[in-house]
Amino acid sequence: MTATPAGMSYAEYLKLDQLLSAQQPLSDLHDEMLFIVIHQTKELWMKQMLDELELAIALVGEDRFAEAYKAMARISRIQAVMTLSWDVLSTLTPVDYLKFRDVLGTSSGFQSAQFRELEYRLGLKDPRFLEHYEPGGTAHARLKTALEQPSLRDCAIDALARAGFEVGDRSVEALADAWLQVYRDADRWFELYELAEKLVDIDDALASWRHKHVLTVERIIGNKPGTGGSAGAPYLRSTLEKRVFPELWSLRTAL
Repeated sequence: MTATPAGMSYAEYLKLDQLLSAQQPLSDLHDEMLFIVIHQTKELWMKQMLDELELAIALVGEDRFAEAYKAMARISRIQAVMTLSWDVLSTLTPVDYLKFRDVLGTSSGFQSAQFRELEYRLGLKDPRFLEHYEPGGTAHARLKTALEQPSLRDCAIDALARAGFEVGDRSVEALADAWLQVYRDADRWFELYELAEKLVDIDDALASWRHKHVLTVERIIGNKPGTGGSAGAPYLRSTLEKRVFPELWSLRTAL
């Protein structure tokens, strides 16, 4: 049992002095604080998702599916909270945002290393994103590790193979065929079936997050380029069809 330090306060336990002093607006405009808090909160939630994802990957790798479901459910619920936060940010009108946009300089959400690591850990492994981070830096090192280590998608495929299903070349088509057998005999393969549905929950929530992100950006800046040289809404729209587990979506047509 962990010992509790005598006399420790709520503020001390949560390091509130450090946490609440991390909001440092660069303008004197009221709305900049909201912008900072929203994005800092998202980074904290992504930190928690990465922690849950690490656990889920380890458990799925050991065929401990029921134990992994809790971590996976928590990930999809956090994603739902993050999606709702776009509604708060959308109270920032175009006029409000343009008043302080220049203080953001070249900073951009596109640069979020935790979001890229989350994609890698889930299974969307595009090595080109490594080019946006300084070699030798912490972010680059973490992303390189995530790129090289098994993702949640990798572990789910391995679980299929261990259960005796033919995964072939691990293409979307081959995997869809394997998962289709699971879905057609869901009672027999109930744990794998439940695993697949938890994976779809995460993918569904990620797609919803992307969609709401696009709408919020369009509402605030339209089709203007984003800060930091990103393409803004046009780039975000190009990501809407991304799926971590495309085989679990395509098999539904064949059921």
